[in-house]
Amino acid sequence: MVRLRYLGHSAFYIEGAGLKALIDPFLSGNPNSAAKPSDFKELDAVFLTHAHGDHVGDTIEIAKRTGARVFSCNETAAWLAQKGVKTEGMHIGGRAKFPFGRVKLAPAWHGDQIIDGDTPRYGGVACGFVIEAEGKKLYHAGDTGLAMDMKLLEAEKIDVACLPIGGYYTMDAEDAVRAVEFIKPIRAVPMHYNTFPNIRTDPQDFAAAVKEAGLLGTEVVVLGYGETLEF
Repeated sequence: MVRLRYLGHSAFYIEGAGLKALIDPFLSGNPNSAAKPSDFKELDAVFLTHAHGDHVGDTIEIAKRTGARVFSCNETAAWLAQKGVKTEGMHIGGRAKFPFGRVKLAPAWHGDQIIDGDTPRYGGVACGFVIEAEGKKLYHAGDTGLAMDMKLLEAEKIDVACLPIGGYYTMDAEDAVRAVEFIKPIRAVPMHYNTFPNIRTDPQDFAAAVKEAGLLGTEVVVLGYGETLEF
């Protein structure tokens, strides 16, 4: 049984056999955060979709304290390694096997930039993750717009897809419905909404729109902050 806990914005905690991990741990400074960095004493991994502040969040502090390995694109991993963090620098389309299962980096249509002091630097490319544990597959889309690339994920047979719905910086709920149509996950979990004024939306509208579109093979699960989905 894999457990997925929603921590607010795009941050999640995922736990399965041999895996305790965070995804995009924007906890400090997140008005909707359901956890504090100090809540996590033991972690195997942090999955970082890109280096924007509302995603990298507390990655460095948490990874250095727990010894967790940070999975990211290669360029972001190189920056994190300079900070004394253990990294696994992969790239789009790459898939590899690890003790807990497999990880694949998926495309995300979004920018990436590292802000380190006063000097912005190239952060590589934003990505999503397909994380496989206990034979189950979680797709975390990161910050992305709708893209036909998502149609390729249908073949992955995704159990849970975490999709942004807030618009402005990412796809909105309307486009997220199209993403569900492309991916055909068993469950879809909305994320990246209501953290800031310009990404306010009602996730129940997304759930209703998926039903209205006739996508009955996908159950939309709207997780409250701190709530857990088991699959």
